[in-house]
Amino acid sequence: MSDRKRFALVASPAEAAQAAADALQSQYEWTSLDDADIVVALGGDGFMLQTLHTMLDEERIRPVFGMNLGTFGFLMNEWRPETLFARIDAAKSFHVSPLRMVATTVGGDRITCCALNEVSLLRETRQTAWLEISVNDRVVLPELVCDGVLVATPAGSTAYNLSAQGPILPLDSAMVALTPISPFRPRRWRGAILPDRTRVSFRVLDPAKRPVSAVADQREVRDVAEVAIAIDRAIKLTLLFDPEHALDDRITMEQFAI
Repeated sequence: MSDRKRFALVASPAEAAQAAADALQSQYEWTSLDDADIVVALGGDGFMLQTLHTMLDEERIRPVFGMNLGTFGFLMNEWRPETLFARIDAAKSFHVSPLRMVATTVGGDRITCCALNEVSLLRETRQTAWLEISVNDRVVLPELVCDGVLVATPAGSTAYNLSAQGPILPLDSAMVALTPISPFRPRRWRGAILPDRTRVSFRVLDPAKRPVSAVADQREVRDVAEVAIAIDRAIKLTLLFDPEHALDDRITMEQFAI
């Protein structure tokens, strides 16, 4: 593959990532991001999400091989610059379709964003959020009083979703997690696991007194009135992983972390 493909190198602004990029620049031949067939990303999970969102915005999607120079690096491979292109030749592909969020603000603006990990609705003030939840246009929870709620993909189920005590979803589960964040009423509701063809909608019941923002990965829309979320199957992003360090294995082992 390395004899035929063109590679671009991108790195986070962090000092360690920039130093690693300088080292790789002298070891391998690179092309511009616009001309590349495959992207090598240096940084952490946040930078990987940023790289994937950049490609979504540009509507030119290329496979990405990430190497961890951040903190956790759940979406990244180990930093091993030796025989990099040979590693990419042997890498396993993982394909993911993002969540598409359509948020309508109190002022009537309609904003669309994609999320690879999760879409979160969060209270903007000290007042709890009051939310109505619908699944496939059917109201399933007339009133959730909470700090927030989120919808997570399997790839994102070990991120914010897990911190909110949501379930870890295997990559091939074809499910999404619907997880409340600090629910107050109904106190015993702990969320739901839904087929990934489900449409989930939220209506903010008191947006004037209890404003709510919607966050798709790293992108925030404030003062929302309604939010609709569904998997966008027209988009497929490709992540490349070393065979011994594939994302599905990492998610499986996360269920046994103590």
